[in-house]
Amino acid sequence: MKFAINLGKACTVKLRLKTRLVVAFIIITVIPLTLICGVVMGLSSHQRKAFSKTHNLSDQVDLISGNTVQIFNRLTSQEVREVSQVLKTNPGQLGNQEYLEKLNSSLASKYAYVVVRKEDSVIFDGNSRVTEGLYSQLPRYEEMDSTLDGAIYLDGETQHLVKQIDFLFPDQRHGSVFIISNVDGLLPEIKILMWEMLLAGIMIIVFTDAILMMWVYRSVISPLSRLKTATKNIRDGNLDFALEIEEDDEIGQLCQDFEEMRMRLKESAEEKVQYDKENKELISNISHDLKTPITAIKGYVEGIIDGVASSPEKLDRYIRTVYNKANDMDKLIDELTFYSKIDTNKIPYTFSKLSVSGYFRDCVDEVGLEMEARSIELGYFNYVDEDVEIIADAEQLRRVINNIISNSVKYMDKKSGIINIRIKDAGDFIQVGIEDNGKGIPAKDVPNIFDRFYRTDSSRNSSQGGSGIGLSIVKKIIEDHGGRIWASSKEGIGTEIHFVLRKYQEVIQE
Repeated sequence: MKFAINLGKACTVKLRLKTRLVVAFIIITVIPLTLICGVVMGLSSHQRKAFSKTHNLSDQVDLISGNTVQIFNRLTSQEVREVSQVLKTNPGQLGNQEYLEKLNSSLASKYAYVVVRKEDSVIFDGNSRVTEGLYSQLPRYEEMDSTLDGAIYLDGETQHLVKQIDFLFPDQRHGSVFIISNVDGLLPEIKILMWEMLLAGIMIIVFTDAILMMWVYRSVISPLSRLKTATKNIRDGNLDFALEIEEDDEIGQLCQDFEEMRMRLKESAEEKVQYDKENKELISNISHDLKTPITAIKGYVEGIIDGVASSPEKLDRYIRTVYNKANDMDKLIDELTFYSKIDTNKIPYTFSKLSVSGYFRDCVDEVGLEMEARSIELGYFNYVDEDVEIIADAEQLRRVINNIISNSVKYMDKKSGIINIRIKDAGDFIQVGIEDNGKGIPAKDVPNIFDRFYRTDSSRNSSQGGSGIGLSIVKKIIEDHGGRIWASSKEGIGTEIHFVLRKYQEVIQE
């Protein structure tokens, strides 16, 4: 199935519907997860580098998986070292408000502040909102080893990370510097990072869902929509359209089956129209063909009743004419009965072995008297051996000979009519040719003379009569015998009709 997952038709792949379901699962799960993981890693790396650069950290900090307390601890490490250095050189600075303000401002950018305690009194508070409860929790002088690079974690109503450095003021009174970080919430950088990750995840999901929707629409919704439109067309009786099939998956095969169904429905509809037309033509032909002999019979019978046939000879001629017209009607009815059997494929065949020479000789003898009565010369030429046999239905094959000869007689326009029957050997087949010197058939009409109801000249056929199904019956019988029939003709010279039948050959078992 031609299927595109594209933005601007970037690529085209052939996929079955089952495979598409697997790919859809990958699109909606694996791809978003992979992209989100990639984006998270990229954003985390970028934010980590930016965070370390902003806060002058020598090492990069993992903002996502890292411990928050450890992060705050590392943020204030530089200020701790600075205070320790000041205490070694000039401890009095810790009583200098200007210095403490500057130190507190530096710590504020790192989400911390400084508190300086002298004995039991706070001489500097970098955050006036600090509660008395926090002061009471601060460790006493030399309660913890301030020489260690560590901190204590105070967990009360709010969580604080406290770094303590003990020292002596110039007046030898005890002092402590506390660098306090409020670790109650997340760092703003972490919040920004999480929002960026959330936004990126939403965009990835929306993007992959959009691709999936385009995929589903192109491969499923679009063909189903065309199928729905096609169904409405058929419901409304419109069969003159073509269902476009772009894919070769299960839905594409469904569309293909639907298109074949539409074509068959259209063919059936066209066949029905043609069948109705042929039936109307047949009824018209039958009406004409029956009316002609009936009118003649009625006229001759009225002549007999009115005494027009006054002499025995004239009466005999009238009666023979009535008899011949009745025979014509009987032949027509027999032909129509056989035609109905063709339509229902119920032609009764009784196959048997027939001697070619003997069978066709009998056929010629049978029609010879009639040809003599019509002043038509009948020639018979047999070029096959006496022992050649065929498997055929004698009665139906005789119908073939009679129909072809009757057709030749009907359109004979020469005073000296000639009909020749030639039997030839054609290898595994025998070839029968029946030729006449009648009007002939136009070259454009020759391929169609075996079609039902086809007439080469409507005005001529109307005068001659005929239902237009004689040669179609001939073709049907020959094909049911496994043979083939064709014709050749030249206008003004005559027509030749040939058919072949397979010879009977005994299978010798060894």
